[in-house]
Amino acid sequence: MKTFLTFPKDFWWGSAWSAEQAEGKGDTGKAKTIWEHWYEQDPNRFYQGVGPEVTTDHFNRYQEDVALMKETGHNSFRVSISWARMFPDGGTGEVNQKAIAFYRDLFSRMNESGIKVFANLYHFDMPFALQEKGGFEAREVVDAYVHYASACFDAFGDQVYHWFTFNEPLGPILGGYLEDFHYPNLIDFKRGAQAAFYTILAHAEAIKAFKERDLDSKIGVILNLSPTYPRSQHPADLEAAEICDAFYTRSFLDPMVKGTFPERLTTLLSEYDQLPQVEPEELQTIKENTSQILGLNYYEPRRVKARLTAINEKGPFLPDWFFEAHDMPGKRMNIYRGWEIYERGIYDLCIDIRDNYGNIEAFISENGMGVADEERFMDESGQVIDDYRIDFIKDHLAYVHQAIEEGCAVRGYHLWTFIDCWSWINSYKNRYGLVSLDLKTQKRTIKKSGKFFKEMADQNGFAYEVTKLAGTKKGGN
Repeated sequence: MKTFLTFPKDFWWGSAWSAEQAEGKGDTGKAKTIWEHWYEQDPNRFYQGVGPEVTTDHFNRYQEDVALMKETGHNSFRVSISWARMFPDGGTGEVNQKAIAFYRDLFSRMNESGIKVFANLYHFDMPFALQEKGGFEAREVVDAYVHYASACFDAFGDQVYHWFTFNEPLGPILGGYLEDFHYPNLIDFKRGAQAAFYTILAHAEAIKAFKERDLDSKIGVILNLSPTYPRSQHPADLEAAEICDAFYTRSFLDPMVKGTFPERLTTLLSEYDQLPQVEPEELQTIKENTSQILGLNYYEPRRVKARLTAINEKGPFLPDWFFEAHDMPGKRMNIYRGWEIYERGIYDLCIDIRDNYGNIEAFISENGMGVADEERFMDESGQVIDDYRIDFIKDHLAYVHQAIEEGCAVRGYHLWTFIDCWSWINSYKNRYGLVSLDLKTQKRTIKKSGKFFKEMADQNGFAYEVTKLAGTKKGGN
């Protein structure tokens, strides 16, 4: 028997994307970003050679897109503001009035349509001129970021409902310094640790600047968080999971929410001489300026085991020295993205935040399912019949609902994404949107999931077979 799952009053229903993935270049003047530079240098690294020049052309179609937000049930939407658009000289000089006019009109139209503006200040799109100065390895880039953030607070403070300093700050560290999927494509943990520390400092310094302005909104950060599950209860597997969790979860979560760094991680990095340079006053700034709200991006769990093979100590220091990925037999997969589908993980994540981070006000800021070749599922009218996405949303939201029932301060759910958008080096290989995009014509068509999302938002819930929940108080073990 199905039960109607009703979410709290004023629950945030919406989705998210970023400037670099959706806007296109536009005509305001815009500094070159690291993605545009990398695409110029190495276009073969990008799926089917599609770069970030046009993407979803939101810059030229934002009026239509705001109408589509309303038509798909949005009462909130997370954008990112382009640092390179706001400061077309490369990130440090005079703010671009044309950029301000663009964003103010976009935000005005959203607010007039009853769509709260969730504004993220940084989503992987470093101006290339600042990357040439070292990116977030350089202390002067922290100052440039705070200059940019302050300009945004001043320009849009009356329009933005909630602010976020960074989206997934772990991503550029993994991709740029450890795993070669972001520019500058280095393999150097210690340099990555310095960039990570200065990113955390930039977060704190921006919050400090925000508090000086006495705005009505809140400010926080959006983190990609995956519960870490050990292969077994063997002590070696448990230790592997603890170390993995310190690297990938607590490394940003602790300082950005608690203002402190995880002792297990700092002790280990000290032992291997991988700690960044840190000044005492910087640690104090981080301690005094923490997130007021937290975005939780959840896609898949992390499963690990104790290492079975030896490490080549002549090779670069990496987190993998201390654990290996566990390929759990029988797991369900999104074969297109190569990610495990494990809905229970979103519940475990919410409980962790409730129990270990003061139950900070939070929301699901990204969750979604990328599928390739979705035109296979189009009906005669051109609508994508994506029942698989509807099931994915329901199954995850049922666990979110249960977490709320158990006291988690989760205020909303934002899907990744709104309209199919360009993805880092994968371009348009996998589609995530509630609205499909024809790349040749830029035509937008609401998918079946977009119609469902509108109905769900209007009803503030949906009918669900709650016996499907496993491992919670309601579902049992």
